[in-house]
Amino acid sequence: MIPNTNVDVLIIGAGPSGCVAASHLHNNGINIKVIEKSKFPRFVIGESLLPRCMDHFEEVDLLNCLKDANFEVKSGARFLKNDIICNFDFSKKHTPGWDWTWQVPRADFDNVLASELIKRGVDICFEHQVVDVIFNDEGISTTTIKDPLGNKYTIKANYIIDSSGYGRVLPRLLDLDKPSAIPEHSSIFTHVKDVRRPKGQEGTLITFDVIDKDTWLWVIPFSNGVTSIGYVGKTDFVESYKGSTSKRLSQMLQLSNYYHERFKELEYLFEPVYIKNYSKSVKKLYGKGYVLTGNSAEFLDPVFSSGVTFATESALKAAKLIIKESNQNTVNWEKEYTQYIKEGVDVFASYVKEWYAGNLQTLFFHRPENPKIKEQICAVLAGYVWDKTNPFVTKHKRIIKMIAQYLTLQ
Repeated sequence: MIPNTNVDVLIIGAGPSGCVAASHLHNNGINIKVIEKSKFPRFVIGESLLPRCMDHFEEVDLLNCLKDANFEVKSGARFLKNDIICNFDFSKKHTPGWDWTWQVPRADFDNVLASELIKRGVDICFEHQVVDVIFNDEGISTTTIKDPLGNKYTIKANYIIDSSGYGRVLPRLLDLDKPSAIPEHSSIFTHVKDVRRPKGQEGTLITFDVIDKDTWLWVIPFSNGVTSIGYVGKTDFVESYKGSTSKRLSQMLQLSNYYHERFKELEYLFEPVYIKNYSKSVKKLYGKGYVLTGNSAEFLDPVFSSGVTFATESALKAAKLIIKESNQNTVNWEKEYTQYIKEGVDVFASYVKEWYAGNLQTLFFHRPENPKIKEQICAVLAGYVWDKTNPFVTKHKRIIKMIAQYLTLQ
């Protein structure tokens, strides 16, 4: 039987956001405990990172262990549409900062992070599930946990950081979910042993093959010879294909003139996963005694690979504010957390909406390219969405549509 315990901060989830928060809090002497429902390593989607998250890993001293894992370097992103290629090079972006990151099998990536924290003495309990949480008037929480044998115990904490990702523990328990404003799209994806992978750079590029305005294929090569492939489209479109998920994905791969030959008839390493209407949102990002980070709060769309970056950005911000408050300093959570995170989310939300409206695709595939515009968009795609010197950040609600309309009139 596990004894009931008291901690300063309980972190739910040992993915990238949970590990970033845990590392920062642990490095600053905060008493923490991490509860993770799964057994690591475990599969999860979200395999393409953005350069912005490298700042977070570096700040919390998790960069070296990741470098040692030799993941596939991602120095940009390629978008294909018909015969037009749009290449974004992160070294040619408006905002200073990291110009590379990684493409990662998340089972390995998350396990590296969690294993490093365990080596440093962080208490992580795998296969332990949160079943209930109660907050008192002061925001002190009592969380009921079930261990792998079905035994229950409680943890009292001054704060809870929910980094449970797609598990969305506190949004479910506290009724915080709300519909997303992003159009309803779904995805179907798997991994393959990429036996026909081309040599050189072509075989390593993360690519988004655009079939039409609403439908695209992702191709994310890993350094271990495995490649993640997946389709995104309107839910009605994805569900128009019948049969098993393997059959459906195989049929959809025929839509890609560029990749069909490379991936046809390859054995899927697991039965393709189907996620319906994946965009998520919440009524609020924090409450007395808790804060939501990463996908437990917002998930937009996989098209610009923003998921892990928002997870680590929000987790590090939450950890810093908790330390600030625990040092008896006043924290304005609405301004310092919600407004800050929402600023970045709103920028990417505009890009997602304008992508599916077709306006951003017009900018990507218009020829000749405008180098200045491309550098500014590239900074956004690298995750630097809080840079107020970039007009494609400050004017995100109107600039994409405005320029797209201008280009279509030329």
